[in-house]
Amino acid sequence: MSEKIAFVGVGRMGGNMARRLKDCGYGIAAVYDVNASSAAALAQELGATHATRLADVTVAADIIFTVVTDDAAQLAVFAPTGDSLLTGAKGKVFINCATISPATHVEVERRAQAIGAVSLEACMASSIPQARNGTLYLMCGGDRATFDRVKPILEKLSSSLRYIGHAGQAAQVKALVNMVMNINTAGLAEGLGLGSALGLDLNMLREVFLQTGANSQVLKTDGEDMQNRDHACFFSASHAAKDSGIAWTLGAQAGLNLPLASATKQQFERMVVLGLGELDKSGIAELTFKGRRG
Repeated sequence: MSEKIAFVGVGRMGGNMARRLKDCGYGIAAVYDVNASSAAALAQELGATHATRLADVTVAADIIFTVVTDDAAQLAVFAPTGDSLLTGAKGKVFINCATISPATHVEVERRAQAIGAVSLEACMASSIPQARNGTLYLMCGGDRATFDRVKPILEKLSSSLRYIGHAGQAAQVKALVNMVMNINTAGLAEGLGLGSALGLDLNMLREVFLQTGANSQVLKTDGEDMQNRDHACFFSASHAAKDSGIAWTLGAQAGLNLPLASATKQQFERMVVLGLGELDKSGIAELTFKGRRG
């Protein structure tokens, strides 16, 4: 465990991944976040350096995880000029965990390779408790030798680890995972919303769903929250809107008509417009239950 590790982006997911690796005996050399106060607090907690420049993160560590919000943020931390993780990055390993478009992962790999560094995408299909407990489901893409090199570290973060293929392919799979999950979430919200409007007992209805073809993982994680209007955020509606957009764009590029993905994307985008984007994705039920926001 001699590798020095750093994190860029230490929000709910990145911060808990850093805590997990610290618990497993890895040294967290530095943390960086645009929210400087949260990065400073985590640095103090972990005994790490609070880096205020991206270049300082690269200097401090051998392996740098990035867990940022979107394509623009990912490309910004790997900017070809100015303060950037690429400064002095020859020989460094970047592990990029954000849910972003496949093309951005490919571009980050190109930029890293151009200066003698390597990158790997490690797409996460889990949430905050799994990040803290080391039980993420990780889908990885990029150079296979790089994956094999960092696999012992990834295994500390994951209960299930899957190498998908070359750069961009893991992001494609993650986009499809989130597309189907978001469609299921929107469908469940409509089913429970209609059940409520019909005066049905929603506890009974969820039990019936659980035993029939209406069952889904989303029913288990979000059904009760939709009923009780408990939308504490584990996966935000704004992220669901972004991720649905990534999948919809892939479909358009492939020449496919994806009406369910399109409708779901519009529902989550509507949540953002209504100021509900920071609710958990279960908050989509606010658009479908009679007498709420719909």
